[in-house]
Amino acid sequence: MSDVSLPTYKPKDFATDQDVRWCPGCGDYAVLTAMRKTVANLGVKREDVVFVSGIGCAARFPYYMNTYGAHTLHGRAPAFATGVKLANSALTVFVVSGDGDLLSIGGNHTIHTMRRNIDINIVLLNNKIYGLTKGQYSPTSEVGKITKSTPHGSLDAPMNPIAMAIASGCTYVARSLDVDVKLLTQLLDRGARHRGTSFVEVYQDCNVFNHEAWFYASQKDTRSENTILLEHGKPLVFGKEHENAICRVGDAIEIGSPESDSVLVHDETSIEQAFLLSQLFQPAFPEPLGVFYIDDSQPTYNDMLHEQIDDVKTKHGDVDLQTLVSGSHTWTIR
Repeated sequence: MSDVSLPTYKPKDFATDQDVRWCPGCGDYAVLTAMRKTVANLGVKREDVVFVSGIGCAARFPYYMNTYGAHTLHGRAPAFATGVKLANSALTVFVVSGDGDLLSIGGNHTIHTMRRNIDINIVLLNNKIYGLTKGQYSPTSEVGKITKSTPHGSLDAPMNPIAMAIASGCTYVARSLDVDVKLLTQLLDRGARHRGTSFVEVYQDCNVFNHEAWFYASQKDTRSENTILLEHGKPLVFGKEHENAICRVGDAIEIGSPESDSVLVHDETSIEQAFLLSQLFQPAFPEPLGVFYIDDSQPTYNDMLHEQIDDVKTKHGDVDLQTLVSGSHTWTIR
């Protein structure tokens, strides 16, 4: 029997009266559409949803979602969201921000949120550029990238967000394209229902400062050759006619025939395979889209913290705040 107390929403119920102030054609519009669809279908009361952002174009997200939200400090959105979740673990908390905010000044906070397995949802809008500050190279920009801050080409090797998430212990790791609203909605929905940190990287087009950066993956005429959809329990095949496959030969990953005995079958519960797949990039390989890894068995930090608090109260009883602050080691200065 269905729970009649669950709210029924439509995506438009999460629209606000704020003008959406992204550049016309920005990939963020598609992400906003997917997010409104996702939240409308979660069966969560609107007042129990919180969006947190840092600084950047993507950081305007809380203004455009008819929920609670906070536009916080540069790079500190994961830390702020952690505090929100620990204060009220019943809330569904999203962090939406860009590659500069979450991987540069906020890289440390992002890593430790994943390491702790806080039950929040991180959505990284990766356009491989600093958009709000007008086109400087970011932690995900490719080597040789010509920008206003690297006029002779970037020397930095780009970060790999998926590999970072896996190595940090994130328990739900996925990737989508901004324009694939159907896939993105599925991944966001599954991440939001996952108990633990969910991380979804979105290949997002900045049509002003880094236009077409992801077109090899997002356009209909090239997508089938340049991307591969990860589906649990299914062989990793790609191409217009599914004529190619990802094969594992010894310790190496190679492109081979779908008829080969060495074709990889996707196992989203295998952290080893997830890391191998995180190393697949164009032009040598198709780039994976979908769920790389999920582990539903790990306890969340917020659950463990509240259990610890309850356990201490049971053993020692309630103590007033001043006693806790003062502790047992105090001095009186005369």
